[in-house]
Amino acid sequence: HVQLVESGGGSVQAGGSLRLSCAASGITFSDYCIGWFRQAPGKEREGVAVMDSDGSVTYADSVKGRFTISRDPATNTLYLEMNSLKPEDTGTYYCAAEEGWTVNCRGLSDYGYVNWGQGTQVTVS
Repeated sequence: HVQLVESGGGSVQAGGSLRLSCAASGITFSDYCIGWFRQAPGKEREGVAVMDSDGSVTYADSVKGRFTISRDPATNTLYLEMNSLKPEDTGTYYCAAEEGWTVNCRGLSDYGYVNWGQGTQVTVS
C-alpha cells in the first residue's frame, strides 16, 4: 500500500522560500518515478519537478533555477526546496509516485500516476 503525505506549505511573501516534504511509504525510490505537481485555482494541474528512479530530474521552465527536488532514501522522503517564490507559484502542491515503467519519468505529465498525496497549500503574496 503506497502512502504519500505532504507537509511544509504555507503563506510567504514574494521572494521568500519554503521547503515541502513528502513522506512516502510502500515504495522504493530506486524503483519509482516521483515528482511534485501543482494546481492553481481555475487551472489544470501541472508538473513542477519529476525525479526518475536513477535520480535524473526534469524541471518546469517556470521553476528552473529556483526550485530543487531531492530525495532521502534513508527516510523515504521527497523534498521540494522553493526559493525566490513568486505569486504565480501559488497553488496546491502534490507529490506523486508511480513505478518507473508505467509513466514518463523524463517528462512533466501527470498521466499514469496513480499514487498521490493529499496536497499542501502554498500561497505567495
